[in-house]
Parts: sequence; structure tokens; C-alpha cells
Amino acid sequence: MDEKLKMIKNQKGFIAALDQSGGSSGKTLKLYGIGEEEYQTEEEMFELIHTMRERVLCNEAVTSEKIVGVILFEQTMEKEMKGMKTAQYLWGEKRILSFLKIDKGLEEEKDGVCLMKEIPNLEKTLELAKKNGIFGTKMRSVIQSPNKEGIRKVIEQQFFYAKIIAQKGLIPIIEPEVSIHSMDKFACEKIMKEEIDRQLSRMDESWKVMFKFTIPEVDDFYLDYTKNEKVLRVVALSGGYQRMEACQKLAKNHNMIASFSRALLEGLTVHQTEEEFKKVLSQSIDEIYQASIT
Repeated sequence: MDEKLKMIKNQKGFIAALDQSGGSSGKTLKLYGIGEEEYQTEEEMFELIHTMRERVLCNEAVTSEKIVGVILFEQTMEKEMKGMKTAQYLWGEKRILSFLKIDKGLEEEKDGVCLMKEIPNLEKTLELAKKNGIFGTKMRSVIQSPNKEGIRKVIEQQFFYAKIIAQKGLIPIIEPEVSIHSMDKFACEKIMKEEIDRQLSRMDESWKVMFKFTIPEVDDFYLDYTKNEKVLRVVALSGGYQRMEACQKLAKNHNMIASFSRALLEGLTVHQTEEEFKKVLSQSIDEIYQASIT
């Protein structure tokens, strides 16, 4: 664990987010060149997206020199790559850490936010994650409007689950995503930061967390978290920005690294030759890496 903690704290690079779930897998496959007419069931859809993820993660362009970790969907964790469970392959063959998406989607918007749905059988999932070589977890909420009561509930819920995860010996990534389409994104970020500061001050000194934020309106808005002893790393989601814009915005934020999904997969298609696929993926990784270390 010490080796992994040092890696996530200090190693240059970024985190690849390949945790598309039932709600986003269809869109991801469509961008990849696989339409809805090519699968009939959800199971077939998940098989296709696992094949896509395997093609990405097993590619020679994916190395620990530029990618520190990967966020996985629960089904991906239990599937194999190159004859090994996914997280075991990533660590054993590539020295890349694995994080597990544990949230089960979002509730309907209320008070300007979307809380996470209840996470059933969480302790069982965490035990399975540890057994499969998972290093940490990720859970996402969404903030749409600067409603203090709604944002307080989001942060309280995130830290409630983070405590359970940390007690199980895993590293939680807390992700309260502020929508890039919010009418007052900076007001949301200010309220959210006040609530996070309150929760961090109460958190046990022995626990460690990570944060995944939308790239802020004000550069270096989250810089103080990168210097907090309780915080291992601060990462950024692309949030719907195209890769070029996301990288430009990220590069203005010191010590904040990428955890991109759509921006990482941008330009990859099922019909590309392996040479074409590797070329596009390498370019994507290089751009995101440079933005993460600038």
C-alpha cells in the first residue's frame, strides 16, 4: 500500500476514466462507431464496451509513464483482460492503479442538485474490490445551482460514504461535479468549497481522500487542497468540454491532474486499424499528460 500511496501522491501523469455505466455506455459506443442497432440487450452493450475498454487499456500507448490510474465500472472489474482480472492486469503488467465507480446513478434534481442514489451492499462491494486489487473508489453527484441547502446535502453524502470507504482501507475519490452549464458556476463552487472545508476539518487525520472537480472558473481555486495532508490528489473531469478546451483550462490549474473520459476517447473508432487507433490514442494521452504536468 505504501508504494501505491506514494504513486498516487507524487507520480506525474493523469487518471483515465473508463467507468461508463448503463446510462452513458450507449453514447460512448455511438461515438466509437457502434450504433444501437448492433446490440439488442444491455448485456450485449456491456460486452461491446468492455471490448472497447480492453482495446484501450491493452494498447501500447497506455503506460504508467503518463497514466497513474484508471477508473473502472464494476462489471469491468470482474471481467478479464489478457487472461487476468482487469485491476490485476493493470497493476501486474502496467503498474497502473485501479479505482472502482461505486455509485448507482443520480436521484432526480432537487434543491439545485442531484444526490447519489442509495448504494446497496456497499460493504460487500468494497470487500470484492479489495480482493480484486482495487486501490480506491469513485462516486459522483451533480450540482446545478448555487443552492446552499442542496450543496450541503451533496457534500455531507459524499463524506458519509467516504468515511465507510476509508475505514475499509480504500481511497475514496469524492466527486461533486459542478455542471459546466450552471447559470452561476462560480457561485456553486464557492458554496461547495465552504462545505468541503467544513467536512475536511472534521475528518479523521488517518483517513485520506481524493477530489474530482469540474475545472474551476477561477484558476487554482482548489490549490489549497493539493497541499492538505488529508488529500492525496486533486483531479479534474472534462465535464463535457472538448479535449483541446479541457486541456487548456486544466493547464492553468497547478497540481491538478486530469481524470478525463470523453476527452480521452475522443477520435477513437471501432473501424480504425491498430496503427491508426494507437496513433490517435497516443496523441490524446500526450495532450492530457502535458496539461496535467504544466
